[in-house]
Amino acid sequence: MTEQNNREEWPEGLAEQLVAWRRHLHRHPELSFQEENTARFVTDTLASFGSLELSHPTPTSVVARLTGAKPGKTLALRADMDALPILEENEFEFASGKPGVMHACGHDGHTAMLLAAARLLTERRDKLHGEIRFIFQHAEELPPGGAIELVGAGVMDGVDWVFGEHLASQLPVGQIGIAYGDMAASPDNFTIVIKGYGGHAGFPHRAVDTIAVGAQIVANVQHIVSRYTNPLDRLVVSVTQFTAGASHNVIPDTAILKGTVRSFGEQVRRDAREQLLRIVQGITAAHGAEFEFDYVLGYEPVVNDEALTRILEEAAGELVGQSAVIHTPPGMSGEDFSAYQQKVPGTFVNIGAGNPDKGIVFPHHHPKFTFDESALETGVRLFVRVADKLLDWDS
Repeated sequence: MTEQNNREEWPEGLAEQLVAWRRHLHRHPELSFQEENTARFVTDTLASFGSLELSHPTPTSVVARLTGAKPGKTLALRADMDALPILEENEFEFASGKPGVMHACGHDGHTAMLLAAARLLTERRDKLHGEIRFIFQHAEELPPGGAIELVGAGVMDGVDWVFGEHLASQLPVGQIGIAYGDMAASPDNFTIVIKGYGGHAGFPHRAVDTIAVGAQIVANVQHIVSRYTNPLDRLVVSVTQFTAGASHNVIPDTAILKGTVRSFGEQVRRDAREQLLRIVQGITAAHGAEFEFDYVLGYEPVVNDEALTRILEEAAGELVGQSAVIHTPPGMSGEDFSAYQQKVPGTFVNIGAGNPDKGIVFPHHHPKFTFDESALETGVRLFVRVADKLLDWDS
C-alpha cells in the first residue's frame, strides 16, 4: 500500500512540533559519545508515542522498534545525533547554548525528522506487516563512529534494508539528491611527528630543521595524487595542520603534520598510505631527521545498493516530482552509515536544504551553517514513503 501523506493527514500541530524539536536540539548540542541529554530527550519523546519498544544499545544511542500486527520484513531507518566542536556564529534565538559546540551538519534536523516519522508510522502499527527499527545514532562525526558500535551491539540483526537521509545545504530546498553505487569516500587520517635537532635560527647548519623537512613532505605529498595515482581513480590527500616552533629565532626540534586521505576502493586506499609513508621515510632520512607515523583507517565508503536506490528514486519522484530528483556524483566526505551497509542492503540520500534567498548558503561544518527548515517535512515524508514501498501494509 502507498499513502500520499498529504499535510491534512498529519496529526494537528506535527509540522510545528517538527521545527520545535529541531530548534530544541540545536539549542542543546552535544559532542560525539557525549549525547546523554540528547538521548534522554529522544527517549522521552518516543515514549510519548506509545507502541514502541525502546532500548539503549550504547549509553548515548536509542533504538525504537515498531512491530506490526503481522509478520513481514524489517526496515531500519537511521538518524545521527551528535554535534561538532565549532563556535556558532549564527544569531538565532535558538543558537547553541554551549560555547564551542554546534550542530553544524544538520544532525539536529535528522533527529527531528526521524522522530516525526516514528510518530506517523506508529499511528499505523495495526496495518504494518513486519518491523520498522528507528536508529538514533551517536557519534557519526568521530571515528571509529557510533554505527560500528551499534552493528556490534546487534541492532542490524534481522534487518532486511537500511535507509538514511542527510540534509544538504549544497542542494536547493525542494530537491532530493540520489546516487547509485559510490556516494561517500573512506576518510582516513594521518599524523606525522618529525623529530630533528633544534637550535639557534642564526646557525641553521648546527640544527636539523624540522620545519624545512616538513615543508618538503607537504610539497611531495601532492605527488601522490598528481603523479602516483591513475587520473581515473578518485583520491584526495590533504595536509590540514602544520604545527612547529614558538619563537622567531629558534629552530624547533619537533614538527607535527596532520591530514586526511579520501578514496574509493581498497587498492587506491592502500597504495596512498604506502606512498605517503615512503615519502616521509625518504625525506626524513635524507635530512637526518626521525619520524613517527600514525595512520588511522576511517569509515568504509558509502556504496548505495542499486535495487534499493531504484525504489528510493521512485519514492522521491512521487514526493517532489521527477525533475527535482537529482543524480549526484560521488563526494569525498565520509559517513559511517557505511557500517550498516556492510551488513544489509542500504541507501543514503541527500535532502536539499539550501536557500540563497534566505542567506542559507554556508557549507557543512561552517560556524554559520544552517538549513531551510521546510526541508524537514520533505525528509519526514520520504522516510514514510520508503517504508510504504518496502513493507506490506493492510489497506
